[in-house]
Amino acid sequence: MGGFEQGGVAFVILLVLLAIGVPVGFALAGVAAAGLYFSVGPSFLLTTFKTTPYTLASDYTFVVVPMFVLMGAIAGRAGIIGDLYAAAQAMLSRVRGSLFMATIVAQAGFAAASGSTVVASGVFTRMALPEMLRFRYDPGVSAGCIAAAGTLAGLIPPSIAMVLFALLTGQPVGALLIAGILPGVLTAAGYMVGIRIFLQFRPHWAPDLTEQPTWPDRFRALSKVWSVLLLMTLVMGGIYSGLFPPSAAGAVGAAGALLIALSMRRLAGSDLWEALLESARITAMIFLIVIAGLIFSRFLLISGFIGDLRSLVQAAELGVTGFLVMTVILFLLLGMFLDSVSLLVITMPFLFPISQTLGINPIWFAVIVVKLIEIAAISPPVGLNLYAVLASADGRVRTGQLFRGVTPFLMIEMVILGLLLAFPVIATFLPDTMG
Repeated sequence: MGGFEQGGVAFVILLVLLAIGVPVGFALAGVAAAGLYFSVGPSFLLTTFKTTPYTLASDYTFVVVPMFVLMGAIAGRAGIIGDLYAAAQAMLSRVRGSLFMATIVAQAGFAAASGSTVVASGVFTRMALPEMLRFRYDPGVSAGCIAAAGTLAGLIPPSIAMVLFALLTGQPVGALLIAGILPGVLTAAGYMVGIRIFLQFRPHWAPDLTEQPTWPDRFRALSKVWSVLLLMTLVMGGIYSGLFPPSAAGAVGAAGALLIALSMRRLAGSDLWEALLESARITAMIFLIVIAGLIFSRFLLISGFIGDLRSLVQAAELGVTGFLVMTVILFLLLGMFLDSVSLLVITMPFLFPISQTLGINPIWFAVIVVKLIEIAAISPPVGLNLYAVLASADGRVRTGQLFRGVTPFLMIEMVILGLLLAFPVIATFLPDTMG
């Protein structure tokens, strides 16, 4: 059996294991173990399983992952999200669909303090959804708005997805984080423009609000967002200016979030302990998937699958356009069944080398890939953000309502993806200006 056939069989077995409910990390590791055993024997298999976890865990650059997660956990427990939402709601109260707009703006702001889309979706569901339902907003569209806006944390730095892409492909973390800023802002703006257009045809989604805060109330609410602005300036300003390396940015951000929370007197000892536990759990889950994915990618390389696939793509003469179309289709299909981290870990070992063979800018390709995995996060039936919203909604929204409600945002995402594909400069402009 050739390398391409071995890889194909491995992917089929992997999808079967995932379909019957085997956790992603264990499924990847199990398939990789069997593949390595039959390809190169037990000695290499044992060596790989001994060295890969240690190599990954001892790599200093990986410290940025738990630190970014911790920064977001502390910021969430310090009430920073509530301040953001209150300010956005007050400033946008005269706009039809203001709670949609406020949720998008507040989630974009929180994305600058948290790299996790799932955390953002879950927290905003508990906070924003009851408010939307109180004013008789459409339940499905409200929940879909929260799930979609949660994906902004995948592009707007600090982004865990960008960090993982950098670590899996050897690209500079700092440049990738900075590259997500303009696409993230474009996505937030696209959501706001798109929802306003949809409201022209579906006005019942968002009845007019009767409460109008005064300007003094608005300025008081706006004055509380200094914490997020300070965190954003601290982390992104430090990376962009070269004041500290990206590997230290997470630690600086986590320390900054802790100091801000303590200065606001909003963080009790139990809150800090819960933030630490949450960070440990999320980090352990991510590392398990990444370690298993690296072992799986080593099997794909040794079996000859990656080489055979690269040769097949070159022989087919797909070119850059054909390869990008193939990538989009692959991610949209797999994204219906895999979470974002798993999708990234499984596909990058063979897609990224091919992209470089075709001469595609790696920064631009990273932004396209992260945009695709965030679209996958809100794609039924297994979009991770959708289930984070459902789990936090306490029965206020049914699954069918959410699937229908997120459809307008998927349509908006397709437009934004088209813009990113047509104009690579949106992704590459800021990294090109870095010193």
